[in-house]
Amino acid sequence: MVVRVRNRGLVSGTLAFFAGFAAVALFGTTALRIGPLLHLNLVEVSWLVAIPTLTGAFLRIPFSLLVDNLGRKTILLQLLLGLLGLLGIIFTLMHLNSLSSQLIYYLLLLFGALAGTGISTFSSGVTYVSYFFPQKEQGKALGIFAGLGNTAPGIFTTLLPFALSYLGLVYSYVAWALFLSIMILIYILVSIDPPFLHFLKEGKTRKDAEALSKSMGLDIVPSHSLSRSLVKALRSPRIWALVFMYLTSFGGFEALTEWLPLYWKSFLHLTPVEAGILTGTIYSLLTAVVRIPGGWISDRINGELVSTIAYLTMIVGSLVFLFAFSLSLAVVAEIIIAVGMGMANGAVFKLVPRYSPTAVSGASGLVGGLGSAGGLLLPPIMGYVATLLNFPASFLVFTILAIISLVLSVLLLRASEAMRA
Repeated sequence: MVVRVRNRGLVSGTLAFFAGFAAVALFGTTALRIGPLLHLNLVEVSWLVAIPTLTGAFLRIPFSLLVDNLGRKTILLQLLLGLLGLLGIIFTLMHLNSLSSQLIYYLLLLFGALAGTGISTFSSGVTYVSYFFPQKEQGKALGIFAGLGNTAPGIFTTLLPFALSYLGLVYSYVAWALFLSIMILIYILVSIDPPFLHFLKEGKTRKDAEALSKSMGLDIVPSHSLSRSLVKALRSPRIWALVFMYLTSFGGFEALTEWLPLYWKSFLHLTPVEAGILTGTIYSLLTAVVRIPGGWISDRINGELVSTIAYLTMIVGSLVFLFAFSLSLAVVAEIIIAVGMGMANGAVFKLVPRYSPTAVSGASGLVGGLGSAGGLLLPPIMGYVATLLNFPASFLVFTILAIISLVLSVLLLRASEAMRA
């Protein structure tokens, strides 16, 4: 019975995140088609592909907190808002010939931001899934949740160029909206509230709900209040270290999912289909899949040690990118940085519930929300660097971020070892 409850929580949370996270990949590849039609420059295209992560990042904090009160309904609300944004995008694309280029651009930014609400299911999903598993299994559970959910950009980045070729721009988005609608229906049928919230809804006191949860092996429960959870997370230096580390690895993952199609096409002159395959199949899927063993290994050894190794790997990958003036070397760099990012993502979210066991909703909202802001901030920065210097030089941004994250990982590792001693 306990195993079935945990599996339903993990499956429903993962399906919702998978469906909502597809927005990142679709915007990145579609910008290759929209840019020339609207006569956008590189920086404008960079903002267009980054905009879904604006709401996807900053709405993670309030939605993560809402899970403590609304449970599974929080994620449903996010998916419905994302679907509404998709419908707005479809409307805009259907009127490309009757609206001005400037108005189309602003409408795509607006509805793209709304569609990006689906991406915010990450932090609410982390909070939701965390309440189904004990502390000792958080790395594995959250690794599976985020790892499989993160495969969405890879899969959609690979498939979208083919969809654009066969369905056209508008009907590709119609297909996406239908897919999201189906996933919403599945989520409604499969999802359940975490045991603690279920007990409260049955009329049990908080003390009794905690006791029943502990009898199921669950040692992480929602905070007494939303504000207390957030304030406690805000006051933790270790949580702020994880915010920056996650900005580097997961924010970087989102940023490169958006940036790499432009890189392959504009610098190495590949076709949109080739760019989609290299970004989706090799980079995004690999990063997502590596997150699963990253979380699992962090359960068994030490999350701080895993993150240290991961950011070292990221540094190597970014440095190879700086000197990658051929396709083969660029692919090698892509693989190295993907492995580093995936391991780091798994390790960081193993540490979130460990560093803040009584304020998971606030901590996961901060780390997931502010950390994923990298997906919004980094593509425009890389666009500026590429414009001033060249495309390979844009990866210097990741070299700097990974070095800082490595230092933070080492400091957390030393602190952890000191506490055990």
